[in-house]
Amino acid sequence: MLSAYPGWLEQVERDSNFAGYEVEDNMPSFYRQMKQLLTYPMAWENTTGKSFGQWREEARNKLLECMQPAPPAAPYDMKVIDSEKRDGYVVQKIVFNLSEWYRVPAYLLVPDGKGPFPGVLLLHDHGAHFTIGKEKMVRPFHVSETIMKDADNWSVVCYDGQYVGDYLAKNGYVVLVVDALFWGERGRKEYARYDSQQALAANMLQMGMNWGSLIAWDDIRSAEFLASLPQVDKEKVGTMGFSMGAHRAWMTAAATDAVKAGAAVCWMNTTDSLMTLTNNQNKGGSAYSMLIPGIRNYMDYPHVASVACPKPMLFINGLKDKLFPVEGVKEAYRIMQGVWESQSVPDRFQTKLYDLPHFCSKDIQRDILEFFNKEFNYTHTGK
Repeated sequence: MLSAYPGWLEQVERDSNFAGYEVEDNMPSFYRQMKQLLTYPMAWENTTGKSFGQWREEARNKLLECMQPAPPAAPYDMKVIDSEKRDGYVVQKIVFNLSEWYRVPAYLLVPDGKGPFPGVLLLHDHGAHFTIGKEKMVRPFHVSETIMKDADNWSVVCYDGQYVGDYLAKNGYVVLVVDALFWGERGRKEYARYDSQQALAANMLQMGMNWGSLIAWDDIRSAEFLASLPQVDKEKVGTMGFSMGAHRAWMTAAATDAVKAGAAVCWMNTTDSLMTLTNNQNKGGSAYSMLIPGIRNYMDYPHVASVACPKPMLFINGLKDKLFPVEGVKEAYRIMQGVWESQSVPDRFQTKLYDLPHFCSKDIQRDILEFFNKEFNYTHTGK
C-alpha cells in the first residue's frame, strides 16, 4: 500500500529534518533570500535607453503612485493665532489646512526686514518621543511648563542645546515647522505610547491609506505652502531634518520641485545594510512612519533620494551612529554620487561624516546654514 505513494520515504526524511521556528529577532529566517529579490529595476544605475529627465519623471511618478491615495487638498487658509518677537525675527503660531480633512498647527518664523527671504521647511525627528513635534525645532512660547522643559531638554539631547529653527531665522531664513501626525498637537489626547504608532499604522492600512505616505504628502504640501508665502523667495526653498526628519527632508526634495535644495542629517543607508538581525530598523514600530508600500520593489533609499538630482543636496551622518551602519551610509553615498556625476553636477552633491553618534551638533547646523547660504547665493544683512 505504501508503494502507491512514490517518494514517500524521501518525504519522511525531509520532514524529520524540519527545523521549525521561522522567525528570529522579528525577521523571517529567509530574509536573506528576500533581499536577493531586491534588484531595484527603476534605479537610475539600472536604467537604459532613457534620458535622465525621462527616468526622473517616471521614478517620481512611481514614488507618488506607491504613496496613493493622497488626502484631498484644500486651500491653505492660514491664520496667525499667536506671535512672539525675538532677536532679529518673529515667531508666529499659525494654523492652516494641509487637506480637506485636517487643519494643523505650525510655527512660522519670519526675519526682520524686507523680504522676500529664502525659506526652510524644518522637519522634526521621531526619537520615540511624541509629546512634542515642532517644539523640537523651535523654542515654544505660551506653553505649559511641562512642554517648555520637554522642549529644552530635547534641544540638548539631539541638537546640542540649540533650536535649529531659531538659529536659521536669526540668520535670515523664513522657517516653517509642522507637527507630523502623532506628534505634539497632532498626537493622542491620551499619553502617546510607543506601541500606539503600530496600531495607528495598522488602522490606516485597514482603510486603504498608509501612515508614512500621509506624512510624506503633508511634507510635500507644507513645502508648497512655504513657497507660496509672500515673505519667501520661491526659488530659494530648502528642506532640513535630523533622523526621521532627514528621511522626510530628502523624500520631500525628491517628491516636489517646490524644494530647491535639501540637507539631511543622520538618515541615509541601504536596505541591505539596515535589514539585518541586529539593526534597530527590524523592531518595526517606528519604521511605519517612514514606510512607503511597495517602493522597495522598484528603488532603494538612495535611488529615491536621487530623484532630487540635480538639486543641491547635503547628506551628513555620524561614524558612531549605531542606527545607520557606516558601510551602508558609504554605499548609499556612492550610489547617489554616481547619479549627480552622471548629470555633470558633482559639486551639487555633498556628504560629510562626523565622528559623532546619532546627533545634530552646532557644528553640523553651521555647516547646513553655510550650505544653504552658498547654494542660494544669500547673505543675511540683518536689515
